[in-house]
Amino acid sequence: MSLHAMAANVLGGLTVAGIPAEGGGEGETFQAPGTEVFYWPVIAGQDSSWAITRPAVVLLISVGLIGWFFIRMSGRRLAVVPSKGQFVGEIAYDFVRNTIAKDIIGGKDFIRFVPLLMTLFTVILVNNVFGIVPFVQYPTMSRIGFPIVLTLIVYLTYHAVGIKTKHGIGTYLAGLIPPGLPGWLKPIMFVLEFLTYFVIRPLTLALRLFGNMLAGHLMLLVFIVGGEYLLLHGDNIGLKGAGVLSFAFSIVMTFFELLVEFLQAFIFTLLSALYLSDAVSEHH
Repeated sequence: MSLHAMAANVLGGLTVAGIPAEGGGEGETFQAPGTEVFYWPVIAGQDSSWAITRPAVVLLISVGLIGWFFIRMSGRRLAVVPSKGQFVGEIAYDFVRNTIAKDIIGGKDFIRFVPLLMTLFTVILVNNVFGIVPFVQYPTMSRIGFPIVLTLIVYLTYHAVGIKTKHGIGTYLAGLIPPGLPGWLKPIMFVLEFLTYFVIRPLTLALRLFGNMLAGHLMLLVFIVGGEYLLLHGDNIGLKGAGVLSFAFSIVMTFFELLVEFLQAFIFTLLSALYLSDAVSEHH
């Protein structure tokens, strides 16, 4: 199997136009991978009315793995000296419970949000890390629909808690206007705050996660597939050397991408906790 075929299989079914296949003709040019590599189905109907896509399969696998891990860990008798699995589970739970939920929301309110925050953190982290796992290498959150759904869950919870805390939707909406403003400024401030809480914050929360995962995956594809093209089709030692450097840089960027994947899971969960903290407070 050629390097190009391996890259196509491992990196998300990529077919790069312009790279000659094995035994292909000369004179064809390299075309960098684009966003089309994120939209191929695993199974699709003949009329394209339905499809089981790669990110949907990856997400289902991740949910199964997370559920299996925590059920297996909690089903065992917990030891004072933890096993490796118990250690990983406890570290993840303590991190979300104490570093995010307790420190951000605080008081007695934080504990009821720990299951939601723990679910968000683990699902996002595992699906992000799948972006660099061999033979998967697809970050689920690079499909905008998934961050949007997670954001909707956070904001439906946020507004429901806020309305309950403020004892009604009227009081909740009135709280968007800071006290002490002159009358002429209140309508302007209400519109700005309404857009912030109902449009801008959820939009940026979803786009931040989506954009980082999309850009990171594309960057790795460019360096790996570009390096393969230079090695196989470069007509001088300089181009072949650049291909080797491209491969080496892709390894370095894979470790950097791992850091970004963790940070994006952390940031999404942290911002969710900040918004929920705002909802349970007496003032916006």
